[in-house]
Amino acid sequence: MDFIRYAERAAALVNADLPDEAALHDHLADRSWLHRSVAPADIASLTSFQAELRPVFEASDVDDVPLVVASLNALLASHPVTPMISDHDPANLHMHVTNKASSVAELLIAESLMGLANLVCDLGATRLGICSEPRCDNVFVDTSPNQSRRYCSDRCSSRANVAAFRARQKAASA
Repeated sequence: MDFIRYAERAAALVNADLPDEAALHDHLADRSWLHRSVAPADIASLTSFQAELRPVFEASDVDDVPLVVASLNALLASHPVTPMISDHDPANLHMHVTNKASSVAELLIAESLMGLANLVCDLGATRLGICSEPRCDNVFVDTSPNQSRRYCSDRCSSRANVAAFRARQKAASA
């Protein structure tokens, strides 16, 4: 299991706008094999989970380690993960975070929780954040070596840098 990728998918899930099945298909564009399993109930489950998961990123962003841990533990208790060994490729046995009967929502929730729980244990509870660009409220996972990430994307980083440059130019010319 690639827990960093699962943690990054958790951030993408929190940031996703999922009003309907088509939007969930778009969110799962790189995982087309899941499209046929998407059901209407997945939308409600994932929308609810997004609201439950965002406070974990908010707590991490303000360095509230006890709240990050308590929140993740509460989510793990309310959304139990049932890993299984997958043998669809007998030469490459590996773990899945859910069984074959799980819904798409259950799979995405399990991946998110396992990814974030492992990231918190391996890298620390303050590796999650909220974008510092004032017009953005997206969340992100910071895997940088010196824990210096402040923006959810290169676009937001560039936008903030351009705004700061223009402000400095304006102040210098005044």
